[in-house]
Amino acid sequence: MQQVCLIRTRHRAKGGLTVPDVRIVNVTKKFGDIVAVKNVSLHIYDKEYFSLLGPSGCGKTTLLRLIAGLIQPDEGEIYIGDRLVNDIPPEDRDIGFVFQTFALFPHMNAWNNVIYGPKVKGFDMKKADTIGHEVLDMVRLHERLDAFPNELSGGMIQRIAVARALAAGAKTLLLDEPLGQLDAKVRNELRYEIRRMSKDLGLTAIHVTHDQSEAMAISDRIAVMKKGKVLQVGTPKELYMNPQSIFVAHFIGESNFLEGYVVNENTNEVSIEFRGGIRVSVTNKTVKRDDRVVLAIRPEVFIIEKGRKKSKNSMLGSVERVTFEGTNIRYEVRLENQDLVVIVKPSLVGEWFNTGEKVTVSFSSEKTRVFAYPDVGLREEIAVE
Repeated sequence: MQQVCLIRTRHRAKGGLTVPDVRIVNVTKKFGDIVAVKNVSLHIYDKEYFSLLGPSGCGKTTLLRLIAGLIQPDEGEIYIGDRLVNDIPPEDRDIGFVFQTFALFPHMNAWNNVIYGPKVKGFDMKKADTIGHEVLDMVRLHERLDAFPNELSGGMIQRIAVARALAAGAKTLLLDEPLGQLDAKVRNELRYEIRRMSKDLGLTAIHVTHDQSEAMAISDRIAVMKKGKVLQVGTPKELYMNPQSIFVAHFIGESNFLEGYVVNENTNEVSIEFRGGIRVSVTNKTVKRDDRVVLAIRPEVFIIEKGRKKSKNSMLGSVERVTFEGTNIRYEVRLENQDLVVIVKPSLVGEWFNTGEKVTVSFSSEKTRVFAYPDVGLREEIAVE
């Protein structure tokens, strides 16, 4: 108990605050002609578990390295707390960095890897030992303190890497794809462990990942990035339920995209015609008559029924593929106009449908999103690279 109080006291020492906010103000970083980060502004709050999410090459790791001080911005400012840190070296920023690659000292056992930071900072041996035992208990690896990295599993190595960052007194924890090299089961377990430790110590954590399910599971808020820009920031629920762009609707979860034109509008709804003359009505106040649009519908929003049914926003189709996924069943339905839609339903609720079966699919107008058709085209808009 005394040990736990010690490390928590270290993280709460200055001015009664646990850890500082991180503010990024109009930051741009270029590598030659490539703009890796373009005019990004973010405010990451004290004690928040925040994720930078996006496809490979979107700039999320570059942004994390800018916060760490491993590279400097070409434009803009980075603040940790009230301190402008653009010219502050990494070792003076009170940050801990956990890399995707297993970056432990191979010639040191787990114990010496963990207490390396306190020793370099000149802590007396008693204090360093106390901190070392505490963080190894926290990551549940105290029994392996004599093991060398090549004797540990990938999940254990990453837990040691987190312990080393905590032992060094990090107030802000930066994690660059920390689970990317682990198998699925270990990855799922460890992501919750890292969040638990961060919350237990009241740290500010910034987690880079390309895995949207990982970000959704552990984040307080997420910034979705593409081509060096932040497209949207919000809670997992906000991003899923109210995406502000076609790309976010595609990258967060899964969406069906149906293209059409607005053929009528009234106070609360617009009528959209897809190819083949299929018409639907949806709630929207932003698009106008004759606009070309994209309708985004989540797979679980669709209702699927056998045969031909007459209801609002109904479309006839044929089941082309059925995939049993355990908890859910995934149907791919080819509509009469040849558009393909994906429908996901709980496997233990309702009737099942067979390949080749004629079905009617329909959806609620309130559970869809309507976007203006992108200038670059739909395929390019949702491309992840």
